[in-house]
Amino acid sequence: MFEIEHVRREELDILQLERLKKIIAWAYDKSAFYQNTFQRHGVTPDDIQSLADVDKLPFLTREELRGNEFELLTLPLSSIVRINHIGGLTRFYTRGDIRNNVEMMIRCLMAAGVLRGSIVGIRGDLSDSRLLDVLYALESIGATVVLKENFSVDTVVELEEDTLTFKGCRLYAPPEGSWLYQCGTGYHVQEDNFLAEVVSGELVITTLTAQAQPLIRYRTGQAAKKICESCPCGRTFTRITLE
Repeated sequence: MFEIEHVRREELDILQLERLKKIIAWAYDKSAFYQNTFQRHGVTPDDIQSLADVDKLPFLTREELRGNEFELLTLPLSSIVRINHIGGLTRFYTRGDIRNNVEMMIRCLMAAGVLRGSIVGIRGDLSDSRLLDVLYALESIGATVVLKENFSVDTVVELEEDTLTFKGCRLYAPPEGSWLYQCGTGYHVQEDNFLAEVVSGELVITTLTAQAQPLIRYRTGQAAKKICESCPCGRTFTRITLE
């Protein structure tokens, strides 16, 4: 288990607020879409002084994301190292974005028991950014990756719609990002990278570390409910159930 996964709640709240302030200021300064949207709603980065202040920010919808991919960019294309089109959405990534995605994927794989020496088959199209992150994470762990059918493996990673499955575990990974990994009957939010809200029963996500194309109060359309009880696994990250 990684140290960040069992950090004290108070420390995690401080980290989230620090990153929330930074990403809001970054988006306001660098993205034409966010600057215009925030101004229309009469909000500025200075209004974010607590985690609760996130509800002052406007929501981002899938329709807005689909129609404003370039306006949401915070960097020139010369700083982008990966562009991927999945599920009708175009997503942009910097080296830092990919590094963070791979680190989160490593946590998920290792939590499921995928370790150095594991022999893992990836089933799916590697032009999908989500599976590329799995590939890089497996190679970082030191697992043997098999990209061939009918080869003996001890683990298979498959992408089924918005879910990655491996070793009986599930990772909720819609085209917009990989946010939640299964633990028992619920899913942990990787809260050092995401701020998760449940608003009127809907999962709303704010990316705290995304550089190229941050999502601020993104309405996922996924029905969810927060679990109040602590998790038996010892991780302090918030858990939710997907409805």
